[in-house]
Amino acid sequence: MESFAALRRMMVDCQLRTYDVMDRAVLAAADEVPREAFLPETLAHLAYLDQPVPLPGTGRALMTPMVIARMIQLLDLQPGEDVLEYGGATGYGAALMARMGTQATLWEPDVAAHALAEPALREAGVAVSVTANRPADAAFDAILVSGACETAPETLFSLLRQGGRLIVVEGLGRSARVKLYQESGGNVSGRPVFDAAAPALSEFRRAPAFVF
Repeated sequence: MESFAALRRMMVDCQLRTYDVMDRAVLAAADEVPREAFLPETLAHLAYLDQPVPLPGTGRALMTPMVIARMIQLLDLQPGEDVLEYGGATGYGAALMARMGTQATLWEPDVAAHALAEPALREAGVAVSVTANRPADAAFDAILVSGACETAPETLFSLLRQGGRLIVVEGLGRSARVKLYQESGGNVSGRPVFDAAAPALSEFRRAPAFVF
């Protein structure tokens, strides 16, 4: 729809560019990938708002456009790289990365969200491999974790190739910040890069402490 195209351009100009997203490939992908395709038709009108959008019937949500775009920018993706989006629900982040010339995989273990991913990607016209299980014998140059983790997503580190990068929102609420991890010589270290919040991924919540 022409109205969605106009909203998409407004998102790029008024949200992404003003949030230090300046990479041309990221901006072009955000301008081309129809975000409304990754939401149920009844929620399509929310696609370009500056807020996360929960997906009914699932434990997932689409992250705020400017947060996911800035996270992808920090991964410094190169065409041809193998990349993974974890917990991306219907796969908007994977679609952006695929449109940037990478070989993208979506790993979505939430059963209800996974069922929505392949139809959404087909509607968007983007080629992304979709799996509900941990990719077997796979290694990735970059991993985008599309949700907030209360603890570091250490179980994903082993999927990084030598020199690979992983980006994630760590913490909940006002204490959350985006951290960029990198593999080097078998070790993975991270650094905070900017403050941001995202819907929580339940599988990376901290175990409740025992209280007497």
